[in-house]
Amino acid sequence: MTTWGLVLETSEQIGERRQADARVLAHVEGTREEALAELERHARSYAPEYPRRPKRRRLIRHGDGLLLVIDCSSISFSVRFTVGELLADSAAPAPPVPYEEPEPADEVPAPPDQRDDDGVPVTPAWLGRTDLP
Repeated sequence: MTTWGLVLETSEQIGERRQADARVLAHVEGTREEALAELERHARSYAPEYPRRPKRRRLIRHGDGLLLVIDCSSISFSVRFTVGELLADSAAPAPPVPYEEPEPADEVPAPPDQRDDDGVPVTPAWLGRTDLP
C-alpha cells in the first residue's frame, strides 16, 4: 500500500527577506484520492496565526494539491498544501519482525542419580523435566 505525505508550505516576510517553511502534516496510507481528500480536510480547517482577522479565504485545487489564499486589509497570504508519495523516511520505525515458532528442544537425558556424602542428590530433581515452564 502506498504511503503519502501531506505537506504544508508557507512563506513569510522577515525584514527584507522572505523565508520559506515546509512541514509534513501527516502520512496517509491508501490511494492518491484518499490522500487528497485528507489533504483537503487539513486545508479547510487550517487557521494560521497571522492574519488574525482575515477578510476573505479562497481554497483553490491545482495539480497535486491546494492553494489557500487569505486576504487581510492590505495584503494577501498564501499557503500551499501538496500531497506526494513517500519514498524514504530516515526516522521511520523498523518493520515488525515476524514471529517464528521456536524449534522443539531436544530431549534432555535424565541425569544419573548421584548423591553427595550426606545423601543429597547432586542434580536437582526438576532439571530436565519437560512439563515445567
